Amino acid sequence: MLAGIAISGVYSGMSAAEVIEQFKALPPEERAVVTKYIVENDDSWIPEDFKKSMEDLQAGRLVDMELVMSRAEPPTRPTNLGA
Repeated sequence: MLAGIAISGVYSGMSAAEVIEQFKALPPEERAVVTKYIVENDDSWIPEDFKKSMEDLQAGRLVDMELVMSRAEPPTRPTNLGA
């Protein structure tokens, strides 16, 4: 466990260098647990433009590049979404 660090978001006074040293000292299984926690709970490492692109994808605002390059008409979308 990383001594002195509260996972709840309360800062304990450790520097980033100290946290990194504590992380390096953990056995591989524990480093995996910490890494999994960070990936699942902190998206600050993901670029904002990537997050925006993922929102566009989930909302259906992307068009297939081959379709665009072929100059074909994109498929029509229903106008009564959510109705």
